[in-house]
Amino acid sequence: MRYGILILVTFFLNAPIGNAQDAEREAVKNVVEGFFEAFHKQDSLGMKSFVGDNVVLQTTGRNKEGKTMLRTTPIGKLYESIVSIPDSVSFEEKLTSWNIQVDRTMANAWVGYEFWLNGNFSHCGINSFQMVDFDGEWKIIYLIDTRGRAGCLEE
Repeated sequence: MRYGILILVTFFLNAPIGNAQDAEREAVKNVVEGFFEAFHKQDSLGMKSFVGDNVVLQTTGRNKEGKTMLRTTPIGKLYESIVSIPDSVSFEEKLTSWNIQVDRTMANAWVGYEFWLNGNFSHCGINSFQMVDFDGEWKIIYLIDTRGRAGCLEE
């Protein structure tokens, strides 16, 4: 009987922690979704609202020779390239999977994606967002992604 009561007490004491963690993970997910909503609208100001100062933006993958490459791009270049896409070009980054971890003021969102251009599959990979909670407001401070074609679509 004592063992059962101990289990119940432990469960109820930990339940608020689980709910708080769920709320924080949901807040982090909302930042990523908001960033991509602005991205798809080609709204650089909207994108900036989800990003902290001095954000780092990188891409890694393999080049045509199979060598690993790492490219750092100023975030301003991303904003410029997104807003300059002509209306005749359609693009969509479909988010396919989520793994979000939160500890106090730091979070990581590991988000799978597929990128489509004019209705055709282009590439897939992972977006890894590092975020900091600046007094109740999650901001992206670092974003790195992988890109490739192999193993992307279920055939």
